[in-house]
Amino acid sequence: MGTTRKRKTPVTSSRPSASASSSKPEASRSVIRKYHVLLRKQSALEAHPTSDKKDIQNVRRQLDQLGGLENYQRMSAIGQGNDRGGGSEKVAISWLKEILKPPLESPRRDRLLEVGALKPDNYSPCRSWIDTTPIDLHSRHPDILEQDFLLMDQAENQERWDIISLSLVLNFVPDARDRGQMLRLAHQFLVPEGLLFLALPLPCVSNSRYLTVEHLTALMAAAGFQQLKERWKAGGKMIYLLYTKTSATDSSLDLTKKTVLRTGANRNNFCILL
Repeated sequence: MGTTRKRKTPVTSSRPSASASSSKPEASRSVIRKYHVLLRKQSALEAHPTSDKKDIQNVRRQLDQLGGLENYQRMSAIGQGNDRGGGSEKVAISWLKEILKPPLESPRRDRLLEVGALKPDNYSPCRSWIDTTPIDLHSRHPDILEQDFLLMDQAENQERWDIISLSLVLNFVPDARDRGQMLRLAHQFLVPEGLLFLALPLPCVSNSRYLTVEHLTALMAAAGFQQLKERWKAGGKMIYLLYTKTSATDSSLDLTKKTVLRTGANRNNFCILL
């Protein structure tokens, strides 16, 4: 008696599978890269009033074919699975423990705003000394607040947070100036000497025409952040950074416009403008 072959679910399906981690890492990264490229293209087309509406509709259709934001988030969550080494919060937690040296019992917990949270319990190992508020544009869990960081009430959040996490967030924002605005808001929302955890795909700084590790350091200083920690390796996939809030410093660089720092046909266009 012959066996019936089960049809495989395509990686672009928007329906979460029963076991998300069964997806191969290459498939997850492929969806994420394609989503970012299309999102940037959509943003560029929408920014120009002369753009053909058919071109915009075509990009939106391609995003839908990839499964839209829901599938992007699912693939990102797969990449954070424990069987893939876990999420960037492991790096953040180790650094926070080292710097804050939390006591076993604390009368006051540090307030952490986790932007772009895909899971509600990333910082659960620290619940005795960290009070986490996870937010995301499109919440995947009732304990994750659906909120656009760029639209958060500035007066209400002025110096409200002890820690802010922007893990794989800036690279998701399609506009370079909105990325800079996110950094300015993070500075405004943090208490004096508050901490900012930043995680980016390494190619954003290692293979960009407009950004290098050194340029990012100068840019962050101009935004009012002093670097405390850094972790990345040549050929790696991620760069992790930890900053403390300070006063903004003057820069000899023009950080308001794109400046070519590397040449080459295979460079990406990731950029942050203040």
